[in-house]
Amino acid sequence: MREVIDDLYAWWAAGQPVGVGTVVATWKSAPRPAGASMLVGADGTAVGSVSGGCVEGAVYERAQEAIASGEGSLERYGVSDDDAFAVGLTCGGILDVWVERIDRETYPEFGDVVASIRGGSPVAVVTCISSNAAPTGDDRVGRRLVIWPDRVAGTLGSSRLDEAVTDDARGLLAAGRTATVHYGHDGERRGDDLTLFVASFAPRPRMIVFGAIDFAAALARIGSFLGYRVTVCDARPVFATKKRFPDADEVIVEWPHRYLQAEADAGRVDERAVLCILTHDPKFDVPVLEVALRIPAAYVGAMGSRRTHEDRLDRLREAGLSAVETARLASPIGLDLGARTPEETAVSIAAEIVAGRWGGTGARLSTLHDAIHRERSVLT
Repeated sequence: MREVIDDLYAWWAAGQPVGVGTVVATWKSAPRPAGASMLVGADGTAVGSVSGGCVEGAVYERAQEAIASGEGSLERYGVSDDDAFAVGLTCGGILDVWVERIDRETYPEFGDVVASIRGGSPVAVVTCISSNAAPTGDDRVGRRLVIWPDRVAGTLGSSRLDEAVTDDARGLLAAGRTATVHYGHDGERRGDDLTLFVASFAPRPRMIVFGAIDFAAALARIGSFLGYRVTVCDARPVFATKKRFPDADEVIVEWPHRYLQAEADAGRVDERAVLCILTHDPKFDVPVLEVALRIPAAYVGAMGSRRTHEDRLDRLREAGLSAVETARLASPIGLDLGARTPEETAVSIAAEIVAGRWGGTGARLSTLHDAIHRERSVLT
């Protein structure tokens, strides 16, 4: 949804109805993740994608029907469908797509949601996409609850359900996870009467790079490309300049361990953060690693040779870090790609981060027989 939010808001603000198809669940090798969206304007304009081209035609038609009828529906596309070949999903994957009409009347909270996303404030949108054995006159499908860390708007049709979903959705939001969840009609967590889609719009995850060197500039570039909010930190003001790191969102002049500890204490480093220590100088990297390995970051990597790594481990043990804590350290940093240049090394580091996030092995796909896409992140 995030990639089409500006187009959707423009139509919404102008009072025009929009048909929206959103991927809410995937299996096997589905080409787009949950949360990917496609818009169809009242004039027939299409924006975005739910499958990279496989089922767009079918979703386009269903979105036009949703605009006309105002009714949402949950559609499944994939090899298990009799019509799979007709819609063109030949990649072997299955995806569920929730198709609905959005306008100012059906989604009055959307303006506040967009304001939160643009302002970098976390917000989750929960939509009921399926209901089994609903009580007479109690159709929850299409109802929506918008959840911020400190308030909510809308309702799913039951105060007890709203309360249960609010608690659980805030947990997903804190981890930056989008997911499909199930409840009973009155919020029973072991129930499966209702299927709800929780779309989390959390601020960009952070990548903090310590060491203002040429490798850091390349890593900042690829980190920004991957969607991270990138910070470069170094204690040396002559090297830590915005001019040297134009792709970083911020460049900080401070001792790395002091900066990281302050950010962690302020709650600005969460479980999605990746920390890359490129200083390979004991007076910088050992103190910052003492902090990094004790906070809940998704990834901690450090540059250096194998000899440097062994020396670094000895120093960390002397500082009191446990075997469990030092085992979190990815060092030498990156995957074995044979990288030489800063740009190639940045690709190596980014590949290790992506593999860790999704449970990848780093092996060549042509040598494997497992599913290409994992169903969920192992780090969020």
